[in-house]
Amino acid sequence: MTAAQRDPERFADLFDRHYTDIHRYVDRRLGADAADDIAAETFLIAFRRRAVFDTAHASARPWLYGIATRLISRHRRDELRRYKAMARMHTTGVVESHESSVTSAVDAASFGLSPALARLRHGDRDVLLLVALAELSYPEVAEALGIAYGTVCSRLSRARKQVRAALRASGHDEEDDDRG
Repeated sequence: MTAAQRDPERFADLFDRHYTDIHRYVDRRLGADAADDIAAETFLIAFRRRAVFDTAHASARPWLYGIATRLISRHRRDELRRYKAMARMHTTGVVESHESSVTSAVDAASFGLSPALARLRHGDRDVLLLVALAELSYPEVAEALGIAYGTVCSRLSRARKQVRAALRASGHDEEDDDRG
């Protein structure tokens, strides 16, 4: 990012390194229709704001996920509708698709995650999904969302408890889960 601040042409390296992951994260949260636009907008905002990026941070990755998460929050109603629709989706007889987003939707619906995600507070859901989907560390989540490390821990703990309770209520036994 330091190089991109001095030479805008170098921003392409940052784009090439992180675009696919940001796009996948947005796709899993909002679907393919929104992923292209939001991922592109994430990098447009990052490019325009590259001069204010704090180069004391080792990586621009959390900063980019923070931008994407804030953009997703503008589409929160779409995200909630998606989770509710996935929760209603009947998974038997679904034709197997090559698209990972469809597979993820079927997996989430079949294990009762969608209704649980839809019921989470948006801050708790953002933390949980940054850890689960983007595989950010707790300090990276804190940086991405501009919140304290302790807040990340408490939100994640609360979200996990609510999801576990929802899974138990839906009849999914964690001990029967062989997926790890």
